[in-house]
Amino acid sequence: MRKRAKEDDVFLKKLGKRIAATRKVQAITQVELGDRCDIEKPNMARLEAGGTNPTVLTLKKIAKALNITLAELLAIDHKD
Repeated sequence: MRKRAKEDDVFLKKLGKRIAATRKVQAITQVELGDRCDIEKPNMARLEAGGTNPTVLTLKKIAKALNITLAELLAIDHKD
């Protein structure tokens, strides 16, 4: 099994932080967001920590549950 590139790990961590920050602004718990997306809490926690590579369909569900577009969810500054 190939190890992910460091830049991919950085991207996944930023994505996870973006999901968590958006969720918190909306006062939604991980459990509630997971319920809306049919994702169990441990998996949502791992996703927010950048420990997993979600599919596009999973990201689509998360964006919908957060009432944002997929483009907004993925709008991450790549310069860092």
